[in-house]
Amino acid sequence: MMNIKDRFPLAGWSVSGAERNTDAQILYLTDGLLKERLLFNSNFIENEIRGDKRIVLFVDEVHERSINIDLCLALIARLLTEQPSLRLKLKVIISSATLDKSVPNLFRQIPQLKFDQYQMPFSQTLHKVEKIYRPKENILDVVQELCRKRQRHDQILCFVSSVTDVYQYCNLLDKLSHGIVIAHPLVQSQSASEQQRCIEHGTIFFSTTVAETSLTFPLLKYVVDTGTINVSIYDPKAKQTTLKEVPASESTIKQRLGRLGRTNPGEYHALYDSKMERRTYPKPHVCQSNLIDVEFSLRRSFLDNGLSHLKKFLPDPPEPTLIEAAIEELERLGK
Repeated sequence: MMNIKDRFPLAGWSVSGAERNTDAQILYLTDGLLKERLLFNSNFIENEIRGDKRIVLFVDEVHERSINIDLCLALIARLLTEQPSLRLKLKVIISSATLDKSVPNLFRQIPQLKFDQYQMPFSQTLHKVEKIYRPKENILDVVQELCRKRQRHDQILCFVSSVTDVYQYCNLLDKLSHGIVIAHPLVQSQSASEQQRCIEHGTIFFSTTVAETSLTFPLLKYVVDTGTINVSIYDPKAKQTTLKEVPASESTIKQRLGRLGRTNPGEYHALYDSKMERRTYPKPHVCQSNLIDVEFSLRRSFLDNGLSHLKKFLPDPPEPTLIEAAIEELERLGK
């Protein structure tokens, strides 16, 4: 016999290729699927707010500033600007531990839109975190040192700039310790269940940016940070994308430091110069990527218009040369 929870589920989810209870009151979905619904279903919001119904769009981890997240923000801002009647039935919540002011400014400038901004009154951690600068020290030497002084179940999380570095350091640590010290890789391509298994059974981890916010380490005691990050940068003149290692932004460093101090005191070991010049926030991906796929998606959507139109709704619009390069390439391909 079907119970009321089965007939009226509270929450459902949807990811690429799989979904469950999509008619539930609360639906969790990826930023990519939210973008697709906003782009290719012109009645997406209207269908959800028929009668007295209202809808809340909760967009989390906005600080990542991926192309999908920025497009979601732009499409939501466009709806609220061009369809004022939606403002009474649509509530948008934007959440992030750190956030560039360009994002709230995007919505603040929409006429007659009720706008509220809440900031945490303090940023102290529950437990004390000691910050230790160790510029130019070898990351494997530091990890082995921490292994010797840690308690049995203390976890060590190391941030490096690339997937290649993640696997390389895991292998090198295994060889240096003759198989006694085992490190686990954490990268974006792993499934959530695989990442969770690593965290449950491991104590030493090498990770890219994936561990900055989306993963929880119950016994984390040490963070070792190289202070760098790999970014893909597109050159519209050369028509090629290169991977470049750059200093992580101040907000990224803050995210990494913030992994500590939640369940017990911790130590943050910075393998970089404290005086190194950094951006306050990471540069949005839409401002440094090849935009041909974005331009193509916008043109075949119900908007029937490209970035030249949508850019005014982006928190940080890309340079005209990036948009022009995408348009020229599409025209060359006959799209």
